[in-house]
Amino acid sequence: MEADEAGQQVLAYGGDPPLATALLRCRPEDFQVVEELPFALSGEGEHVWLLLCKRNTNTVWLARQLARIAGVRLVDVGYAGLKDRHGLTTQWFSVNLSGKKEPAWATALESATVQVLKVIRHSRKLQRGALKGNRFLLTLRHFQGDREVVCDRLTQIKVAGTPNYFGPQRFGRGGQNLDQVHRWFSGGKPPRGRYLRGMLLSAARAFLFNRVLSERVQAANWWQPLPGEALILDGSHGFFVAETIDEALQARVRRFDCHPSGPLWGRGESPAKRMSRALEEEVLADYALWREGLEQAGLKQERRSLRLMVADLEWSFPPAMDSLQLHFRLPAGAYATTVLREVVRTQEAVGQPFLLDE
Repeated sequence: MEADEAGQQVLAYGGDPPLATALLRCRPEDFQVVEELPFALSGEGEHVWLLLCKRNTNTVWLARQLARIAGVRLVDVGYAGLKDRHGLTTQWFSVNLSGKKEPAWATALESATVQVLKVIRHSRKLQRGALKGNRFLLTLRHFQGDREVVCDRLTQIKVAGTPNYFGPQRFGRGGQNLDQVHRWFSGGKPPRGRYLRGMLLSAARAFLFNRVLSERVQAANWWQPLPGEALILDGSHGFFVAETIDEALQARVRRFDCHPSGPLWGRGESPAKRMSRALEEEVLADYALWREGLEQAGLKQERRSLRLMVADLEWSFPPAMDSLQLHFRLPAGAYATTVLREVVRTQEAVGQPFLLDE
């Protein structure tokens, strides 16, 4: 596993490596995230949906508090995904009351760290991954660097996207999640509990995907289809395989109708063919143990876009704050830190916990 001194993967940059520096998360308001649902809530049903604004609060901890307050099992509480602990995050939760008396949520939850913004009924539980995306407002303080260079890079990202790497949050502090994966797949004891098991499997998949993407970034073809490419349709998980690449297909990729993809490893045959599959097999040849471990865990082959389109990207340099401020939207499963790494070398002003929320 190639890693830097902090234990993180060494990944190729989509553009020139950034020279500008800044501090991230000096205060919770510097990292703001708002979830966006892909559907409207009905206002009726056994599931109570709560839109909560949490400050420096762990998603799983808050889910446990909801279960305790409602007198239900943790499995009866739903959330779309984990959110960063260090920040100001607005997130949806659902609670299946199944005939139980509804608590006074505001009274039970309101505190210095949690605010109840909305309560509404719906017929179904909030499932993992059931998001349209996330809206971000990030403030990077003590910015030092060439503003013109940063603006040029941000303009490139706004127009053409950026490599869709999994962020370092997925791998734990210093890559410790990956160390646990290696011990497990090498014959060690399997992780206790479904939560930790799922986290480690996700880390392993993300690591292999990042290896393939980094190789294609180095080869400058991460945004170009290769013969046999499994192309993901924009805004969906659906894909189709292009045995040959013609001008019509190239035009679709340039219009962002579809994107080249990389593997989320699991059981079954890879849908990639020809040159695309050959490249992936070559890159992952040294990780047979990890591939076998993911297959034995029962995961199935899936695909993830190599290219991340950053919507509504805007930026400014507030003079009074000596900072860079960014506003943008990302689809579900994408990482704000993936965008930042292409622009500024950031240093966390707060320590990253071992199992940091995404």
